[in-house]
Amino acid sequence: MRQKKRFIAGASCPKCKELDVMMLFKEHDVEKVECVKCGYVMTQPEEAVQASTRQFEQVIGVFKPE
Repeated sequence: MRQKKRFIAGASCPKCKELDVMMLFKEHDVEKVECVKCGYVMTQPEEAVQASTRQFEQVIGVFKPE
């Protein structure tokens, strides 16, 4: 199964400072952001994503592009 990778519009790489070069993807239930220019990678495990949501936040819908 091919992994879906999405570019993050307007994001700049913290290392090389280039604009519109960051792509987001999930690998083994871990969100990763990678720079296609210099290869810089940031990761965030699913637990950290869940912990960052607000306690009383109400979600109308979740957008999941296919």
